[in-house]
Amino acid sequence: MIDRRNRPALIGSAVAGVIAFVLLWWLGLSPAIAWVAGWTLPAFAMYGIDKRQAEHGGWRVPEVLLHGLALVGGVLGAWAGRAVFRHKTHKPVFTVVLVVASVLWAAIAVIALLG
Repeated sequence: MIDRRNRPALIGSAVAGVIAFVLLWWLGLSPAIAWVAGWTLPAFAMYGIDKRQAEHGGWRVPEVLLHGLALVGGVLGAWAGRAVFRHKTHKPVFTVVLVVASVLWAAIAVIALLG
C-alpha cells in the first residue's frame, strides 16, 4: 500500500517522466535516448526535494522512489542530484543501485545503437 503522502511525488514523477519522454521522442530523439533524458529531470528533482525536506524536517521522498527513478531510466539525473545536492552519498545502497542502473542503461544504449 502506498502511503498517501507519497502519492504526489510518485504520480508527479511518473507524469513528468512520461511527458518529457513523449515530447523528446516527438522532437526526433531516438526512443532510448528520449526515455533516459525524459526521466533524468524527475530523478534530479526528487533528489533536490528530498534534500530540502531533510534539511527542514519535512516529509521525505521514499528511498524506493529514488531507486525506482534511477532504475526506470533517470540514472543520469540521480547521479547528478546526488552530486549537486550532496545527498545520499553516505548510503552504500544508493551507490549499488546507481551502479546497477548505470550498467543496465549503458547496455540498453549499446543495444539501441547497434540495433
